[in-house]
Amino acid sequence: MSTARKAGLGMGLGALIPSGEAARTTTHETPINGAIYAELPISDISPNPRQPRTVFDEDALAELVHSIKEIGLLQPVVVRRREGGGYELVAGERRLRASTLAGLQHIPAIIRDTADDVMLRDALLENLHRAQLNPLEEAAAYQQLLDDFACTQEELSTRIGRSRPQVSNTLRLLKLPPSVQRRVAAGVLSAGHARALLGLPNEAAMEALAIRIVAEGLSVRSTEELVSLGEKPEKPAKTRKGKISAPGLVELSDRLSDRLDTRVKIEMGRNKGTVAIEFATTGDLQRIVDLIDRD
Repeated sequence: MSTARKAGLGMGLGALIPSGEAARTTTHETPINGAIYAELPISDISPNPRQPRTVFDEDALAELVHSIKEIGLLQPVVVRRREGGGYELVAGERRLRASTLAGLQHIPAIIRDTADDVMLRDALLENLHRAQLNPLEEAAAYQQLLDDFACTQEELSTRIGRSRPQVSNTLRLLKLPPSVQRRVAAGVLSAGHARALLGLPNEAAMEALAIRIVAEGLSVRSTEELVSLGEKPEKPAKTRKGKISAPGLVELSDRLSDRLDTRVKIEMGRNKGTVAIEFATTGDLQRIVDLIDRD
């Protein structure tokens, strides 16, 4: 296995397109708009001579180097073949520099044989909702589409059938410290736990609570309560039309929200209750129904 990725982690956008080997050996699988995924020797990649960015924030670059050492690089660079051999960088100068500083010999890359960035971007958008990505890989894929392919959050949410808040909340996972990101990528922490941790003031607090969540099997609701500085759970509160939202119902709604990746509200009246599940589009509704049918 290449040193470009840690064992057990996926490859972000790389999961959306065939690998170089698959594209060569599988007849029914073809590159997407002239692009394939591969892990390339860094020494084979030359910088883009038209790169407009010449100054890179040293602190931000150091943070990326640390993240790469901890969890690998989830966002592949984009390259194209160079006449005479090797590759020329199209997008990802900061990632290439950080990977070099981190001591990697190989780097995940999307090799683009077409000059049409729009076609490749659209193809990746079309395939994003079909890929089996963990929450962290999904966040990395979103960010790369925004950065490298001039995609807007509005366009992204519309094309993949997710609400704008869902996209924003997923992107926030990239702000977690590397050690916590690693737990999310491995499935030890859920996306709901991860979002709750982002409410803490610093990385040390996030890491400490993440360890406690795993050790004690804390629920998302319990995590949220701990994040809010240990405040006591609120007493059952009256809502509209005399309905009651009890702490137990709040925890259940949080579990459903985390499971379905959308907002769920549960209310209980005197004789019956209601469950309200929000969805952005008919495609998003179908996604939720499919999740329910699988259980």
